[in-house]
Amino acid sequence: MVTMVQSEKVKNDEGVAAKQERTTVDSLEETTVAADSSSPQPQETTHQAPHDNNDSQNQEKLRAAATTRQASRMGEFNSNVEYVTVVDLPSPRRTHTMKKVSMLPLVFLIFYEVSGGPFGVEDTVHAAGPLLALLGFVVFPFIWSIPEALITAEMGTMFPENSGYVVWVSTALGPFWGFQQGWMKWLSGVIDNALYPVLFLDYLKSGVPALGGGLPRILATWGLTIVLTFLNYRGLTIVGYVAVFLGVFSLLPFVVMGFLAIPDLKPSRWTVVNTKDVDWNLYLNTLFWNLNYWDSISTLSGEVENPKKTLPKALFLALILVVLGYFFPLLIGTGAVPLNRELWTDGYFSDIAMILGGAWLRWWLQAAAAMSNMGMFVAEMSSDSFQLLGMAERGMLPEFFSKRSRHGTPLVGILFSASGVILLSWMSFQEIVAAENFLYCFGMILEFIAFILLKIKHPNASRPYKVPGGAAGAILMCIPPTALICVVLYFSTLKVMVVSLIAVSIGLVLQPCIKYVEKKRWLKFSHSADLPDLEHEESTHSLVN
Repeated sequence: MVTMVQSEKVKNDEGVAAKQERTTVDSLEETTVAADSSSPQPQETTHQAPHDNNDSQNQEKLRAAATTRQASRMGEFNSNVEYVTVVDLPSPRRTHTMKKVSMLPLVFLIFYEVSGGPFGVEDTVHAAGPLLALLGFVVFPFIWSIPEALITAEMGTMFPENSGYVVWVSTALGPFWGFQQGWMKWLSGVIDNALYPVLFLDYLKSGVPALGGGLPRILATWGLTIVLTFLNYRGLTIVGYVAVFLGVFSLLPFVVMGFLAIPDLKPSRWTVVNTKDVDWNLYLNTLFWNLNYWDSISTLSGEVENPKKTLPKALFLALILVVLGYFFPLLIGTGAVPLNRELWTDGYFSDIAMILGGAWLRWWLQAAAAMSNMGMFVAEMSSDSFQLLGMAERGMLPEFFSKRSRHGTPLVGILFSASGVILLSWMSFQEIVAAENFLYCFGMILEFIAFILLKIKHPNASRPYKVPGGAAGAILMCIPPTALICVVLYFSTLKVMVVSLIAVSIGLVLQPCIKYVEKKRWLKFSHSADLPDLEHEESTHSLVN
């Protein structure tokens, strides 16, 4: 009988501790009544504790024990703890004072995660000619960008936290594959970020020839990386508004160039095509690189103001901005200037600006290109570093990755991402794009599988934004982008394939090593109790409805 009473007491105390974590007014009132009342109480309340001090100590011990159990299970949900539901949790673990990101900065952050303007699309004309280049930026969004944006809108609002696509895969396939997703996506993001100093200097080297190679180029790359890394350190809100300014400044010269090009436009130039002379590898990789990474914004969901409403709207507006920002500059450039495919390489838009408007327009466009690459750098680094923070909050990485600076930014994640950029800055533009796309494709396959499995396994889970069609619709929507992934992988070179597979293999070994470190307690791991548990949330949602 004593054992039963003690068991009932512990069970009741755990419930009280869990409710205290949620800090609801009702539970506080009930606790006060139970403590102050001297009248006979029901058995469950009577056995809580005869003294307030003992009750408080017992609750603290139970809470500490629950925290210890959570910290010992890397990347797994604890079914013994009552989590806040997805609907009630617009942004997890907001113990810092950093201001949340609102709609306009979020649109431009997505714009820079994906695009940043038409700088870098020149290779599509070089590879396939004007007609296929223009068609690519009209058709490709329907095959790839729209499905990826829809998946991000649904899953990002289901899990409004900084681990983003990592928790999607972890929930559907388990923590091992969730870690592999995080590793491949983070690595592809760092590789992607190594592009932007390269593109920055490619646009400036025509005006400053010394930046074309050698020590000056290396020093310029490192200096630029350090300056832009400091911007990320200062806070995501600053990065968001910097992205708005850079986006407007980067697109304006193309508006001016469009008006100046009107007298010289010849529509017959847009229809030039030679299917026997197409570099499909370069063409598809360039299209893929310029129109992917819609899911990257999911790793910033925990920093967004009201993400369940803001994120889907921002993705829709950014999609329109990205497509128009590619199509019309290509329409102007290919229609106003006689075609010479050999000249259509990185930085050729600045030469077109010189032809149409003179030196002043060329300098403006070069400055816009430089600013655009700065915007893409800070947006990508924000996504990469907050992803590491989110994985640490899920217990997949050591706790020190979750530490924030006084500006609310993930200091360790920023330093890791910046180091990767510097190490990879020696690679050429084409090599970086191909290697990044290869790793990104593997990550997207896991993402599609997770999207479909969560539709099947958790059909009743709360989805603030829901892609219609159920599991069957999810499967049909994922078929075209999956086929495209297979095509991109098929055209990859042997060198890129070998390097990428080695990178994937490192992730397969790294996760068990981290688990071993956790088991030996060489580093501290923890799991945030504020993060949503889909199993509990779905059962609660079903009972309510």
